[in-house]
Amino acid sequence: MDILFLLIPLSVVLALAIGVAFWWAVRSGQFEDLEGPAHRVLLDDDDRPAPAPGTAATDAGSASSTAGRSASDGR
Repeated sequence: MDILFLLIPLSVVLALAIGVAFWWAVRSGQFEDLEGPAHRVLLDDDDRPAPAPGTAATDAGSASSTAGRSASDGR
């Protein structure tokens, strides 16, 4: 029975904290546009800049040169 003196105020404080967090989310506009982010994921991003020339070739070259080294070492 003594534990209720701890649990009841603790649950009231927790409920108040959840209420304050929800109030903050509503006031800051977290629930304004629920469908916008879902539609943005599906949109095509054609406006991204192209990769710099030579970056893809450098990555592929390093993988093949690593494979070549291990073959020439005889391992």
